[in-house]
Amino acid sequence: VVDSCLGDRAGTFGDNACLFLEPDMPLQPDAILDASGLNCPEPVMMLHNRIRDMAPGDVVVVLASDPSTQRDIPRFCEFLGHALLAHEEPDGEFRYRIRKGG
Repeated sequence: VVDSCLGDRAGTFGDNACLFLEPDMPLQPDAILDASGLNCPEPVMMLHNRIRDMAPGDVVVVLASDPSTQRDIPRFCEFLGHALLAHEEPDGEFRYRIRKGG
């Protein structure tokens, strides 16, 4: 089941990967952005560039290691009208599921 949720990044999310979904959400995100190892402001800058090329309603999963993303990504979503669908912090990695606003 995990493989069908996240494709080749399933191992990154562990055994609870499918819990990182809303009931009506497609299992496969439209994009996965791996910003692990990058520090502020790079994760948000990369997210901004990625989401700009997506269609409204598309979903991106962001993987990050920088704790400042806990502050920056929710503010980014609120300011630009995107929906922060989920946020997890397993094993010191920060994971965000974001739906692009329209």
